[in-house]
Amino acid sequence: MTTLHTTIDTPIGPLLLTGDGDVLHGVRFGDGPIDPAWHHDAAAFACVTTQLHEYFHDGRTTFDLAIELRGTPFQVAVWEQLRAIPYGETISYGELAQRVGRPSAVRAVGATNGRNPIPVIVPCHRVIGADGSLTGFGGGLPVKRALLDLELTPSLF
Repeated sequence: MTTLHTTIDTPIGPLLLTGDGDVLHGVRFGDGPIDPAWHHDAAAFACVTTQLHEYFHDGRTTFDLAIELRGTPFQVAVWEQLRAIPYGETISYGELAQRVGRPSAVRAVGATNGRNPIPVIVPCHRVIGADGSLTGFGGGLPVKRALLDLELTPSLF
């Protein structure tokens, strides 16, 4: 199946969206790199674009999108647990490891969180250090802080 892509502007910078026209496969911070075999199709991501706009500007707290989380069973389990973290709340990596049923796998959970293929929509930004500190994030710590602040103050953007 052909991979489609588009880049949208958001208050946290450009987001590169990839998918097959029916299912979202990826969200990347920035606008590249783009595989030359991919086809640009902004219309294929109209629903994703609308819901992200609503998240940033209109107080949307959940996403209703067809997504595909591709990874090992452990990775998918971690990413599915991320989806269960409520809007405006945070948990620690240790709590996430507990929720996955692997309490001693905190580092593996952290690494998997960092490989989340659909950030923002699968809210890996809601996972913080046990001491409440912000830790690594693919979009950078200022973006993580902005997303967390947005969820505490929805009119931020």
